[in-house]
Parts: sequence; structure tokens; C-alpha cells
Amino acid sequence: MEHQDTSARREQIRENLAVVREDIAAACRKADRDPSEVTLIAVTKTYPASDVRLLAELGVTEVGENRDQEAAPKARATEGLGLHWHFIGQLQTNKVSSVASYADVVHSVDRRRLISALSAAALRYDKELTCLLQVDLGNADPVDGNAARGGAWPGEIDELAEAVAEAPGLILGGLMAVAPLGAEPGEAFAKLAHLATRLRADHPSATMISAGMSGDLGEAVAAGATHVRIGSAILGIRR
Repeated sequence: MEHQDTSARREQIRENLAVVREDIAAACRKADRDPSEVTLIAVTKTYPASDVRLLAELGVTEVGENRDQEAAPKARATEGLGLHWHFIGQLQTNKVSSVASYADVVHSVDRRRLISALSAAALRYDKELTCLLQVDLGNADPVDGNAARGGAWPGEIDELAEAVAEAPGLILGGLMAVAPLGAEPGEAFAKLAHLATRLRADHPSATMISAGMSGDLGEAVAAGATHVRIGSAILGIRR
């Protein structure tokens, strides 16, 4: 029975992956982009390590997680599969050491204190961590606004970029953002693309733009996203 269940789950994920990959290809055709420019990150939050193993069997090596308490045991359980782990949730400094032990890319860098902690942890583990600066694309005031989704105010990006670029053990990868609730994703991602262009003027190697989820994939690709974070469209509705 377990073998049958595993086979059925593998087929379900395989079919969903095929649809998502075609969606990415279609979005790239519409935007006159090469699909090879867009990396799929499978977001596995709430799903077991067995699903991560199935994803690896199906050729998915970029895996994303939002919470360290879920990600750390999954990373340990799937060692040796050649996976690259992306930490994409809001990160507290007391979780940095754990996250740095398995993550290859941290998408949610939004303050100097976090940069210092990540640098120290990278040096401790003798590794390099790629860091993306998370940008708050909402209309909230930087002092009084709602920061529930995380992210630095756009005016803080230059200073934070310099801090990451100068920090031992860290690599400035680029920018990440989540489209604001209730906002037009295309407009938000266009703003992110503008900020990314400005960032590359000073940091040419910071070429990553992490944007787009299952519901706004097309808009993100049209705006130049290099990495899309897809969960429910691959693994199903969250439990």
C-alpha cells in the first residue's frame, strides 16, 4: 500500500510539475525571454521530506522553505540529493545559525543586524551564503506601516547592499519581493525590476530577482524574475 501511495504521489507531482514548467515557458514566450533564464524553486512548507525526495527524483534541485523548524529536519533527511536550499521566510536572528547550516540562499535579508549574524554564521560554517535583499513593495509608511510580510523600505536598499557586499562569507545575489496583498502584481513587480536595475548599476553580479508565486507567476516573469517560488501549484493546496 505504501508503495502504491508513493507511486500515486510521484505521478501527481510529476503532472503538476509539467503544468508549472509549461506555464513558465508560456510566460517566457509572452515576455520574449528564454525559459532557461527562470529558475523554479519548489516551496515545500507543510509537506514532508518524502515529497522533497520525489521532487529530487523528478529533477527539481532548488527547494524553498519558510520556517527553520520545518526546514532544518527536512534538509537533514534529504542530505546527499544535491539540493540547493532557499530560505524564503522572515528570519529572526536567533534562527540564523541553524538556517546557515543548510541554506545556500537566504531571500529575506532586510536589516543590518541580520547581515552581521549571517556573516558570522557563514564564517563559522566555512561557507558562502548568497543573500537577497527583501524589498517591501507595499504603500505602507516605513515607520507606521504594516511590516507583516517583511522587507526593507526601497530607500534602504543601497545601504543594505553595501553591507552585504562587504560582509565576509556573504554574496549579494539580488532582490526578492512578495506582491502586496490586494495590489496589482504587475505594477509591484515592475517597481521591483526598476530597483533591481538600479542595484546592478553598483553591483553588476547581483542579477537575481526572486518574485512570483503560484498566483502571479506570469506577471513576475514579465517583469524579469529570474527565480519563481512555486508551492501549491506543484504540491497541492496547503494542509
